[in-house]
Amino acid sequence: MSDQPLTLYRLQGCPFCERVVRSLQEHGVEYESRFVEARHSRRNAVQRVSGARTVPAVVDPNTGVTMSESANIVEYVEATYGQREREGVRADGSGRTDGSNGGN
Repeated sequence: MSDQPLTLYRLQGCPFCERVVRSLQEHGVEYESRFVEARHSRRNAVQRVSGARTVPAVVDPNTGVTMSESANIVEYVEATYGQREREGVRADGSGRTDGSNGGN
């Protein structure tokens, strides 16, 4: 899997958006924030990518997944990017967490 940054559509001070940010940071997932209009009716950029005007919304170019709803996004991040930690690879991609270098 390539490690391109995810795009996170969010609102400033939104607790649901911050929940997603914490999950991305915990798993060392790079992301770019796109702050959107506070007025729901003006969130056209979000609607173009996700089909809805709700935030948070995430676009993952590594897997082709686009989704909304913080609980779903957090679950997706854990399932997709938490696996790297379970396999012994550091979340930042710099090496193994089990102390080995992956060789013999």
